[in-house]
Amino acid sequence: MHETKRIFYYVVKAVDSLYSEFRAVDNLVACNTSRILKAFQRARVGSHHFGGSTGYGHDEAGGREALDQVFAEIVGAESAIVRSQFFSGTHAITCALFAFLRPGDELLAVAGAPYDTLEEVIGKRDSHGLGSLKDFGVEYREVPLAENGSLDWEALKSALRPHTKCALIQRSCGYSWRRSLSVDEIGTAIKIIKMQNPNCLVMVDNCYGEFVEIVEPPMVGADLIAGSLIKNPGGTIAPCGGYVAGRKHWVEAAAARLSAPGLGTDCGSTSGDIMRAFFQGLFISPQMVGEAIKGTLLIAEVMASKGYKVQPLPRVPRHDTVQAVQLGSRKHLLAFCEAVQRSSPVGSFTKPIAGTTPGYASEILELLYNSFRYFLVKMSSKMPHRLRMRIVIFADGTFIDGSTSELSCDGPLREPFAVFCQGGTHWTQWGLVLGEVLKAI
Repeated sequence: MHETKRIFYYVVKAVDSLYSEFRAVDNLVACNTSRILKAFQRARVGSHHFGGSTGYGHDEAGGREALDQVFAEIVGAESAIVRSQFFSGTHAITCALFAFLRPGDELLAVAGAPYDTLEEVIGKRDSHGLGSLKDFGVEYREVPLAENGSLDWEALKSALRPHTKCALIQRSCGYSWRRSLSVDEIGTAIKIIKMQNPNCLVMVDNCYGEFVEIVEPPMVGADLIAGSLIKNPGGTIAPCGGYVAGRKHWVEAAAARLSAPGLGTDCGSTSGDIMRAFFQGLFISPQMVGEAIKGTLLIAEVMASKGYKVQPLPRVPRHDTVQAVQLGSRKHLLAFCEAVQRSSPVGSFTKPIAGTTPGYASEILELLYNSFRYFLVKMSSKMPHRLRMRIVIFADGTFIDGSTSELSCDGPLREPFAVFCQGGTHWTQWGLVLGEVLKAI
């Protein structure tokens, strides 16, 4: 009991030291909430926009149009499509990329390797002929990050080729040990890209970045952005869905990819109260993002003071809702994730088990994992890096499956055994988790 009180006092002391940082987050929340409120008012959002429909979904067009209008205004875009039919951020990003790219074009990732789930979309991993960009004759290159983990600005200045049609910028760190990009840095990158070729289109993977700053990528020249509604913009209420926003023509092209040419944004049924959840979740999302940011600040403060490497560093401005901690061992990574699961409102009695996940796993691991799950987990630290890099552990006792806007963390079972923490409906959740973590490790 004495040890528990000591740990609790340690977390409380860290909270007290973050008073000015928490106040700055409150100001951010107020600014973004004001912008969202004005967009709702200008769109004359009313209860009649919340009804769902079945079949083709024609009867709910008014609600869809109002939601698209509100979302576009909030992020500074010409147009937006916000739909339950996007079943993940990867799906929305894929529709945006296929809107831009045609056979013979080149896709250039300017922030190093993209997130794991895009590898099969691009064709970096074998998609078994199921329709990756590579299958359609789209070439792909990457501009590696600089040694300090930032964009390689010098390399970017001469990176484009005549057939480079689209530049992909990933705002968040993904599973890379790097700083997430600020909107200002994204704007600078877009200027460098457009100076080389004004016709090169810029796509920003905006996942985890919405409402972390007072500006969004379309405000600094991004042609399209895309993301998930069970991350930041869903406010922990949206049960599913995603969005694409940006220039009107390209939003329509992404909508045609989601549905079909000629149908675009005109169809799409939504059952139950999902439309209400989309509107309400969007309205409260700045508050939920603010709580998540406070959580990242607290995680960094506590874990850095205990000697662990953290990214971002303590007390620095945040550009997404992800906080990474290098735990140094498989044992500590598992202990951290187990502490998160124990501190969750849903599934607290379960124990997270590392394994493969769709979009993350290679074929060989899928085959092995289905037959030898326990063996994989036990032996993962002894596997060659090429094989074990796809084994990931997730902890997410969330009300909505996969909702990283709620309390969650995950990490690949490979050195340096970093855990990536996201979300939290209130920063005090992370205070409770950190108490459990400190006791465990």
